[in-house]
Amino acid sequence: MSFMKGDLLTRTRKLVKGLAKAEPVWLKAMQQAPPAVFPRADEIKKITLPEDVYIKKFFQKYPDSKHEDAIKICGFDPPPARVFGQRVLELKENGVSEEEAISVADMEYRLEKKAKKAAYTRLKQIAKLQGKRPPPNPCPSAIKEIQAEERKYVLDRFFNPEIRKIVEKMKEEKAAEAQYRTGGGGYY
Repeated sequence: MSFMKGDLLTRTRKLVKGLAKAEPVWLKAMQQAPPAVFPRADEIKKITLPEDVYIKKFFQKYPDSKHEDAIKICGFDPPPARVFGQRVLELKENGVSEEEAISVADMEYRLEKKAKKAAYTRLKQIAKLQGKRPPPNPCPSAIKEIQAEERKYVLDRFFNPEIRKIVEKMKEEKAAEAQYRTGGGGYY
């Protein structure tokens, strides 16, 4: 399949030369002004940042953080893993050993998470005393956010009359199909 190698111009020349294809109208113009050829990279280099090593260590220690601390694409705050990695690098630049830097950044992460939870529980208590609805959780898990979005549709299937009609119709079709299979009609 040597005629399939090369760019469009080379392949078309080979097909025309081998009489496998009639010469297209654009071939002469393209031969006079061939398209630009861009160099191809043999291997795509992976982009790595200095804190990536510490981010991997963070996720090894806190694997649930991938789901709980989801990356907000439209947000400006970096995810906790990146903050952890940057903090470790910052401490290392100040002359702290790597193990100590990791333990300090880890302690800061746990304290921050604990402080957020405590602040939220206090806000819930205040809202309860005032008789108001509690505020939304400032750091909900990604799974709970998705479930909150889907809750409307789940309730919709029980209370929306249009959806109820569709469900009833599907049940009738399923019952008719089951009756047909059990010998209620069809085979002799």
